[in-house]
Amino acid sequence: MLPALGAFGVGALAVPASASAHGIVGKADLPIPVWLFSWTAAIVLVVSFVALSTLWTRPQLQGQRARRLARVPRVLEWLAGLIGVALFTLVLYSGFAGAQVPNANFSVTFVYVVFWVGVPLLSVLFGDVFRAFSPWRAVARLICALRTRLGAHGAGAPLRYPARLGAWPAFVGLVGFAWLELVYVNRDDPSTLAALSLGYFLVMVAGMVLCGVQEWESRADGFGVYFNLLSRLAALDWRERAVYLRRPLSAITDLELAPGMVALMCAIIGTTTFDGLSNGGVWRSAEPHLQSVFADIGLAATPALELTYSLGLLLSIGLIAAIYRLGVLGVRSVNPSHGVGELTRAFAHTLVPIGFAYVLAHYFSLLLWQGQAIGYLASDPLGDGSNLLGTSSYEIDYQVISYAAIWYVQVAALIVGHVSGLALAHDRALVIYRDAREAVRSQYWMLAVMVAFTSFGLWLLSAVGT
Repeated sequence: MLPALGAFGVGALAVPASASAHGIVGKADLPIPVWLFSWTAAIVLVVSFVALSTLWTRPQLQGQRARRLARVPRVLEWLAGLIGVALFTLVLYSGFAGAQVPNANFSVTFVYVVFWVGVPLLSVLFGDVFRAFSPWRAVARLICALRTRLGAHGAGAPLRYPARLGAWPAFVGLVGFAWLELVYVNRDDPSTLAALSLGYFLVMVAGMVLCGVQEWESRADGFGVYFNLLSRLAALDWRERAVYLRRPLSAITDLELAPGMVALMCAIIGTTTFDGLSNGGVWRSAEPHLQSVFADIGLAATPALELTYSLGLLLSIGLIAAIYRLGVLGVRSVNPSHGVGELTRAFAHTLVPIGFAYVLAHYFSLLLWQGQAIGYLASDPLGDGSNLLGTSSYEIDYQVISYAAIWYVQVAALIVGHVSGLALAHDRALVIYRDAREAVRSQYWMLAVMVAFTSFGLWLLSAVGT
C-alpha cells in the first residue's frame, strides 16, 4: 500500500499547471514553475521527517503545560455574547429586509467570508473566540440562567444528550453548510440564507437549553465543534474566565474523540478539496457527463446539477477518509498488536492542522479581497444607499497583494500545516510504541500521507480555472 500512496503523491506532483488565486480568478506570473514548488514541498516534508526522527526522541506535546496570563472579567464574557447576538441580528435583518442582491447585502459576505473563513483564522491565532461570541450560546446561557433563578427543573438540563450520537450532529451540520455553499443553487439569496441561519439558531438554542450548553456545543454544534478544533492549535486558551498560554499544538493531543469526530476532521479537508476541485478542469470535464446521467432518469436541470455536485462533495470527503485509512493500515503493519480502530483514533488529531492548511491556502485571497467589502457593507447593510458609518464609498483594493505573493502564502500554509501534522503524528507514535525505532518506522506511512495531501493540495490550487 505504500507504493500506492507514493504514486498518488508523485502523480499529483507531476501534473503541470498554472497557479491561480481562489476566489478571484487570475493567473500568477511565478518566477519558478509549479512542479518545482511541489517537489520542494515534498523535500521539506522528508527533511522534517528526518529531523523529527533524529532530534525528537521524547514526547513533547502530550501535555499543555498552560500558564495563566490574566483574568477575564465576567462582564467581558457577557459583552462578547451581546456583540455576537447583535451581529447575528444584523445578518437576519439585512437578509430579510435588505436588497436581494448578494454583492450589496451585508449578510452574504458576512456569513461566507467573515464567519466561514475569518473565524477559523482567528481561532488558530487567538484561541476559541467563537465560543465567546456565539449568538446561540449566549442566548441559551441566558435562558438557562433565568431558568435556574426561577427554580425550574433545578440547576441541571432537563434531558441527557444521547451519548451514541457523539459528534455526528456536528458532522451533519458542517457538511450541510458546505453543501449550502458549494452545491445549493440559491446559496447567495440573502433571504434564504437568513432563513436557514435563523433555523440553525433555533435548533442550537433548543438543544443547549434541553441538553446543557457545554454538552450540546461540544457535540452537536457543527460550527462550535469546528472552531474549537482549530483553536486547539493556538497558543492561547480561554477558560474559567482566564486566558492561558500553552505550547502551540499541545491542546489537540488530548482531544476527546467522540463518535463521528474522525469523520468531521475528514470532512473539513474533503469539503475544501471539492471546492478547489469543482473550479478545475478535471471536474468541469466530468460534471456534464454526470449531470446527463441524472437528467436521463427524469430529473430537471437544477436538481440534476445539485445531485451531481452533492455526489462530488461526498466522494471528496470519502477520498480523504480513504487516504487516511490507508495510512493507518500501513502504521498497523509495523506492529499488529495495535488495532485499526485504536490507531485511527490515536492519529486522528493530526488531520486538524492539515484541515486548517487547506482552508487557509484555499480561501486566503477570498478573505483578503472580499473581506474588505465589509467596510462598505457595514455602512449600508441593506443595500439601500445608506451611509451609517461613513464608509459606504470604500472600494476593494485588489493591489494590496500580488498573485505571486498569494501563491507563496498558499504554499507556505500547506507546508507548515503538513509539517505540524507530521510532528503531531511522530509525537503520538513515541507514546504508542516503546521502541523509538519502531515509532519511526510506523511514521513512514504518515509521511506518505502528508506528501500525498500536500501534493494534492498544491495541484488543486494550481488547477483552479484551468
